[in-house]
Amino acid sequence: MDSALIVVDVQNDFCPGGVLAVPGGDLIVSKVNALLALYPLGILTQDWHPLMHCSFASTKSLPPFSLDRSVTPPSILWPDHCVAGSRGADFHPALQTWRARFILRKGTQQILDSYSAFFENDAVTPTGLAGLLSSIGVPRVLVCGLATDYCVKATALDARREGFDVVVIEDATKGIDANPGDIAKAKEEMRAQGCTFVQTSELLAKA
Repeated sequence: MDSALIVVDVQNDFCPGGVLAVPGGDLIVSKVNALLALYPLGILTQDWHPLMHCSFASTKSLPPFSLDRSVTPPSILWPDHCVAGSRGADFHPALQTWRARFILRKGTQQILDSYSAFFENDAVTPTGLAGLLSSIGVPRVLVCGLATDYCVKATALDARREGFDVVVIEDATKGIDANPGDIAKAKEEMRAQGCTFVQTSELLAKA
C-alpha cells in the first residue's frame, strides 16, 4: 500500500453551526467521501479534548482568542470545543466514517494541545501515527480536511519532518484566514517544505 489518506478534523464544531466553524467547512465533505472511497487506508483525525483543556480560554479565565502568554511561544486560547463525547466532537453527519480504517484522537491530554496528526504541540511527543504508517510500509500521505492554516498545515509539515511524501488535496481543505493571507501563507510554508498540491478531480481521474 503506497498511500494513506489523512482526513483532518471534519467535526461538527469546525463546521457551520459549530463553536469554531471554518467558513464553508461542510462543503468539502462530498469530496472527502469520494477520496475515502478511493483510498483503502483512510485515517480520520478527531480533536477529543477533556474538560478544562489547556487550549480553552475558559481554563485560563480569559476571553476566547486571547493569547496564552504563560507558554513560549504564546498560543491562541480557543472557545471550549470538541469536548470528548460531545456533539461538537462528533464527525460531520454526512462524513462516511465507515470507510476509514483508523480514527486518531488528538488533544486528549489536559496539558497538551495537538494540531498535528503526528506530534503534540510540544513538537516532541509523538501520536504514534508515523510509526504505524512506517510499519506497514506507507511512503506517501495525502492530507485534506480542516483547517488549512492550522491542523492541516501542522499535519502536512510534520509528515514531511517524518520523511513522508506529502500531497495536500487543495479543494478538499478549507481554512479560516483569521488574518487575511493566513491561508496563502500556510500553503507557501507547506510548498517550501516539499509538499505538493492537487485537486480531487486529478486523483479521481487516475483511479
